[in-house]
Amino acid sequence: MDNTFSVLTLNLRFGLADDGPNSWDHRKKCFPYLLKNHNADFIGFQEANDFQTDFLKDILPEFNFIGKRSPAPSFWQNNIIFYKKTWECIHNEHFFLSPTPMIPSRSRESRWPRQCTIGMFKNKNRVLIYINTHFDFDAAVQTKSAKLIMERLSNLPPKPPAILMGDFNATPSSPCYKILTGQDKKSNSTNKLYFKNTFREPFPGTHHGFSGNKNGNHIDWILYRGRIIPQESKIIYDIINGIHPSDHYPVYTKFKQEKDEA
Repeated sequence: MDNTFSVLTLNLRFGLADDGPNSWDHRKKCFPYLLKNHNADFIGFQEANDFQTDFLKDILPEFNFIGKRSPAPSFWQNNIIFYKKTWECIHNEHFFLSPTPMIPSRSRESRWPRQCTIGMFKNKNRVLIYINTHFDFDAAVQTKSAKLIMERLSNLPPKPPAILMGDFNATPSSPCYKILTGQDKKSNSTNKLYFKNTFREPFPGTHHGFSGNKNGNHIDWILYRGRIIPQESKIIYDIINGIHPSDHYPVYTKFKQEKDEA
């Protein structure tokens, strides 16, 4: 039985942004090529408008997805998890990174109502937890968001491997990263199920602002925990017909699952 699976994360860039030649109408033509050539079992998109999600649904017929708010305001940005239909979603939740997680809301210091989508998936006797999120710019809010995600995960079964991916708007030197990876010595958390990064120092840049610069900050992470081993991790630098798919680079990892967990 194949015990490998792959994941990809990408901030799509807000589809309503006035980006001129980098607007969504130009960039969307890249995605059939990009997603075919970097095939993944799970894809986490951040900053997705509804019409972007609908477009991706049409070009990914072998996938289901969770995380779309419907109906949603036209400006709404979602964190979407696409997953191959060979996996069954057995649990999913969506909450806000705010003092009132179950109500559409934002922290006072947040620029946007930041969110998190969690799914638990099953393929035969294999179970996997997948988390897709998008943090705010404010460091204090990022810290609160990291603690909230760890708290929510403590309510799920501890044995299944978990993947936490997204745009964190922070580097691995940030306080929120230290909370998620167990490096925060001041944390009183009783949750010892911390995450590791699929990349090591020097961490590769993931944000380029449509410039093509490869030396930007490492703010898009693939973190993991449990009995899974990264086999291959890469930043995807594809330029398709002279166009960047987004102002972030896609980040990809292939994992091997050591043992079926439930």
